[in-house]
Amino acid sequence: MSEILHFRQDDHGIVTLTMDHPETRNALTGNTLVDAFLSAFQRIEADPAVRAVIITGAGRAFSSGGNIAEMERQLKPEFDSAALRHEYRQGIQRLPLALYNLEVPTIAAVNGPAIGAGFDLACMCDIRIACERAVFAESFVKLGIVPGDGGAWFLPRLIGMSRAAEMTLTGDAIDAQQALAWGLISKIVSEGELLAECHKMALRIAANPPEAVRMSKRLLREGQHSRLDTLLEISAAFQAIAHKTADHAQAVEAFMQKRAAKKAK
Repeated sequence: MSEILHFRQDDHGIVTLTMDHPETRNALTGNTLVDAFLSAFQRIEADPAVRAVIITGAGRAFSSGGNIAEMERQLKPEFDSAALRHEYRQGIQRLPLALYNLEVPTIAAVNGPAIGAGFDLACMCDIRIACERAVFAESFVKLGIVPGDGGAWFLPRLIGMSRAAEMTLTGDAIDAQQALAWGLISKIVSEGELLAECHKMALRIAANPPEAVRMSKRLLREGQHSRLDTLLEISAAFQAIAHKTADHAQAVEAFMQKRAAKKAK
């Protein structure tokens, strides 16, 4: 995998993706990080052994978001609005689509500031766990721009419209304690414990039958925008598949044997 994104897979099927671009504090633009993520996701989707993915940053930051030098380049006259629209669609906007559609669960290990697009990257994950010094900011407005990577779609679904509006329209940062109180993150741990805590969470997920996990994640995604009757129809189809898996048969057999053993005592 690219040096800008380290790919590590352990024996439990847990992949850790570590952004490593210290000169920009793991910015997502003006480099090859988006392409590296997309390559990693393709590799993950092609490997049925992968059970969960952890995304984190090397160094003191999770991700600084957009590269200011790249924004300066985009101010040049040759980049008109049509060209910039194309750059967004063919650039960073590929990331939310790929990450949202990734079948395996994703955990953001927020090891420091998650700013702008870096904050939105954390919001794209299924679960967020942060260290004590993490801060979060939907800071686009402070630079006179808007969330161009889907933040306006993800953030209200995580913390509600009023709080999302507060973060988006002020651009102000919140600390880890505030993020926990707002339900943005699941847990705060010390910096030294962060990856271990995320790995524990990934192991809890990986302990379950993988196809049931993947279909359950898909239902959670569909439930964000589907009508109830549509979601129930998809659920029935997925459940029919799940009922016929070897994992389900083994789980039922184990439960019945355990109950029989209790009765025999």
